[in-house]
Formats: sequence, C-alpha cells, structure tokens
Amino acid sequence: MKSFDFKEAIIFENDNYLIINKPPHISTLDERTLDAKGISIIRMVKKHYPDAQIAHRLDKETSGALAVAKNPEAYRHLAIQFEKRQVEKIYHAVSTGIHDFQGIMVDLPILPLPIGIVKIDRSKGKEATTIFNTKEVFKKHTLVECMPLTGRMHQIRIHISCLGASIVSDVQYGGKMLFLSEIKRGFNLKKDTEEQPLISRVALHAYSLAFKDLNDEIISATAPYPKDMNALLKQLRNNL
Repeated sequence: MKSFDFKEAIIFENDNYLIINKPPHISTLDERTLDAKGISIIRMVKKHYPDAQIAHRLDKETSGALAVAKNPEAYRHLAIQFEKRQVEKIYHAVSTGIHDFQGIMVDLPILPLPIGIVKIDRSKGKEATTIFNTKEVFKKHTLVECMPLTGRMHQIRIHISCLGASIVSDVQYGGKMLFLSEIKRGFNLKKDTEEQPLISRVALHAYSLAFKDLNDEIISATAPYPKDMNALLKQLRNNL
C-alpha cells in the first residue's frame, strides 16, 4: 500500500494522545522485513512527534482505532490501563453464517506458535477472554461486535472461530473469501474475467476505543469503516 497522510486519519487529538483510524495493510510497528522504504504507523507518527509511542497494536490487515501516546508519561499511563484491562476496545467483524450472540463469552487460553499464528492451549496458553454480540444479520453472514477483555495476538480471530463463526477472508482460522456471485442472484461474471473477493483482507475493524487521560477524563473515539468494509456491508445489505 502506498503511504498515506496520517494527519488526515486522526480522529482524536489532545496534548497527550492521538487516536488514528488506521487503514488496512499498514503495520502498526516496524516489521522485521521492513526496508528503508517501508512504512509503518509508528514511523510516520515519529516524523511529527519524536517522543511518540504506541501502547497497543493492530494486525497489519486490521483497520480502525489505534491510540498513540505523545510523551513518556502518557505512554506509561495508557500502558498501565491496558495491563489492568481498563481500556474499552470494541471491534466489528463480518463472520460467516447466521449467529445470535448475546453477551457470549469465550474464555480460552491462547498460545502463539513460531509460524505467526496462535492456537487454543489449555495447559500452556495465556488466559484470553472475548465477549461477542450480534449487531446485524444478513442472508448468510453476521456483523458481530467483539469486545476483547485481554489483548492476545489474533485473539478475536481464533475465539470467534471457536464459535463456528470465522471471519470472512480469515483463511488462517477457518474463514473463506467471499465473492459477489455467492450472494447475488443472477450474477454473471464477464467472460475471461477472474472474480475478485468482496474484501481482500480479514474483515475485522477496531470500531472504538475508550481510556482515561492523565487527568482521569475519559477519552473515546469511534473509527468510521474504511472503503473495503463499507463496500462489503453494502453488498450484504443489498442482497438479503
């Protein structure tokens, strides 16, 4: 993905914090394979705020609300809130199948694997808890609100797959790519054309974030869906 102006992606800012609506396909932190021309959120932010630090991260494919501390004191304050599970994080995911989740809690320990994915491991895994609620139901899919109470790698993705509701395009955890021909009646693909999926990355978006500022005032922000998530939901709504 080409570089973007992160200033335009800011959805909250004060003297201590920024909240950015991170686009998909951009790393939060520098990756091991990132070369000098590569981009990351932290690299872009530090050009304007040299003391900036990020107290949490979003997967490269995940879009949405990402908090940045502008100074060391603000970083420590936010890091403690994450450690004590005092930060409210809400994600939206498009899952395969029709599901009626009303405060469903998944409390299964997660173990990272050397190959960059995770698995449920009751003996060696670290505790992980996520709450799921149905937001909207489509013909064969569901928009799900996900509230992770812990912050493990790929937590939402593997926990929701344990409910038989893998996220669209999340092939690592049982999800499948979704094509318009699967949901639209009478859809005819043009000859000699290869159909593209409705969304090319895991359909997961960090919808909102809330935590306390240094003076204990609540900071909260909601991140609008990016274009690909909006387009996916539009097609699901149009083809009920």
